[in-house]
Amino acid sequence: MASSSYSRSEHLRSLWPWLPLWALVALLAIFSHGPMPLYSTRTLAVAWEMWNHHHWLVPHINGVPYSDKVPLLFWMIHAGWAVFGVNDIWPRVLEVIFGGTQLVLVSLLAQRLFPSRPWVAKGAPWILLALGYAFLFGLQVMYEVLLAVWVLAALLCLTPKADRAEPRWLLFGLCVGAGLLTKGPVMLLHVVFPWLLGPLWNDWAREQRARWYGRGVLALLLGGAILLAWALPAGFSGGEAYRQRLFFTQTAGRVVDAFDHARPFWWYLPMIPPLLFPFSGWPRAWAALITLRRPLDAGIRFTLCWLLPVMLALSFISGKQLYYPLPEYAGAALLIAGAVAVLREKRPELDANPWLGTWPLGVGGILFGVLLFLLPTLVASNVLRGEWFDTTQQYSRFFSVLFVLLGALLLLRGRGEMRRLAFAGLVGTLALNTLFTLTMWQNFDLRPSAQLLGAADAEHRAIAILGNYEGQFHFAGRIQNPLERINEGASLQAFAQQHPNGLVVEHPEQLSSEALRYALLVQPFRSNWVVIWPAQSLADLRAGRVPPEPAHPTRVYQVDEWRFRALQ
Repeated sequence: MASSSYSRSEHLRSLWPWLPLWALVALLAIFSHGPMPLYSTRTLAVAWEMWNHHHWLVPHINGVPYSDKVPLLFWMIHAGWAVFGVNDIWPRVLEVIFGGTQLVLVSLLAQRLFPSRPWVAKGAPWILLALGYAFLFGLQVMYEVLLAVWVLAALLCLTPKADRAEPRWLLFGLCVGAGLLTKGPVMLLHVVFPWLLGPLWNDWAREQRARWYGRGVLALLLGGAILLAWALPAGFSGGEAYRQRLFFTQTAGRVVDAFDHARPFWWYLPMIPPLLFPFSGWPRAWAALITLRRPLDAGIRFTLCWLLPVMLALSFISGKQLYYPLPEYAGAALLIAGAVAVLREKRPELDANPWLGTWPLGVGGILFGVLLFLLPTLVASNVLRGEWFDTTQQYSRFFSVLFVLLGALLLLRGRGEMRRLAFAGLVGTLALNTLFTLTMWQNFDLRPSAQLLGAADAEHRAIAILGNYEGQFHFAGRIQNPLERINEGASLQAFAQQHPNGLVVEHPEQLSSEALRYALLVQPFRSNWVVIWPAQSLADLRAGRVPPEPAHPTRVYQVDEWRFRALQ
């Protein structure tokens, strides 16, 4: 066999079986239910409005320029729509492609960073694919999954190959530019520290400091130029208010004094174990990290130069969300895999110690399965109460068997311990997602409301919403026009007077008897409700007047037993 053909064959074999397994599970999970409000529906609303009104340069949401995001993900969605038509299938397939690309890139990074420890390249993708939060968030049509691809690709460009020590600066700059077009300036935060600290982990950077930093600056400037090539014409096209928000307000507001998602400095620290589950519950991983000693491998030094300063910088930023450090989950997988590889070589007694195995997670899985089996009894006897318990108990016993089996799998000893843990984590996450789909998804599915609003919009009836609007109805209802945001009182009365055949949407915490009598549609949404009113009827009720009897009874959608009892 020719050497090039052999090399390609080896690369293909290295993807088996984790990539097809992950792709199958991801496709099953992402198509088990519709796009999730408000993350996915907001992204699709922006893409739809850009597509529908031909706003190719400036993203729009609900009729106004949307300065929160840059357009690369929307353009990629549009590319699929141009071929397949407008649908929600292509955006979800895109997310699966992005997730699979992350796994491939983390494997390539491991090969470059740990050339003498081939196990790391085999283990890191397994660890990454099994991280429960990263998997579930990857089911959202969101920007961070694509951002993680560009971060990993940019960092791959910095790492040395066997036949080339110098980074690929042009590709590095292009990947930085693509990341900037995906999420804005935060892309730099994810890649700048491994570059700035290059001499600590890269021999070429230590020997060629002037070229490392000089060419690195030029590459970052190239990335910035790519962003400006869009931002400058978009800023002039979007108007003064959009330009001000795009260039100043958004970034400064999130960094200094967050107008959204403000958290204390230490907030990320207690979140790390849940985010890295199930591997945060694996004693051998902790033993491997704790026993790391100098001199550290170049790959370990790379992950530390990446993870520690990025997480510290994210902690200083006022606005925090669990998905902001999504690119760093791959770095955590590299660190865990690298540390375990070192443990296997240098501490064989710890590597063989059965007390450091996956038995705590196995016991936890069995106990969770027992809890699921007992859940209907606990609910019936009022030991556990609440909507989540009440609703999931309908199917919990079917899933209890699976978690007991997964727990038993983790009690096994011997070779393949890490892969068994990854498989159990991936399948367990899919099972929880499936249980959610069967029981709780009906409280998140806004299609009935969106379709009613879309039909009203097609009839040129004005639509208003009480309070904030995140675009959750626009794509599913294919709504052409913006929803007017109004408030209680004079604003509501004025809208009803100007649009007597208009509709008003509200999200009350408690459902009134008037809603079940006069509203057009009622459906649960999360822990609240969506109520769609004839504008005049709602205005009359708020003013203390009795509205005329409706021509048709209120449509009540998808009310489960728990909510039905709450209505009584």
